[in-house]
Amino acid sequence: MNIIVNGESRRIATEATVAGLLEEFGLPPRKIAIERNREIVPKSAYGTTALRDGDEIEIVQFVGGG
Repeated sequence: MNIIVNGESRRIATEATVAGLLEEFGLPPRKIAIERNREIVPKSAYGTTALRDGDEIEIVQFVGGG
């Protein structure tokens, strides 16, 4: 299936979840915020939030510094 991640089209497995997507990208869930179709996905729901064809995902990484 195809989804949009941060504005780029991506092909992913048909049974993917938000947690699986983060794992595929090698991103640590604790330093990430996810928006699916313009709605924030709670960290507690990453493993159960299934991705569907056409979903628009925004991944934001928190960066420290000053």
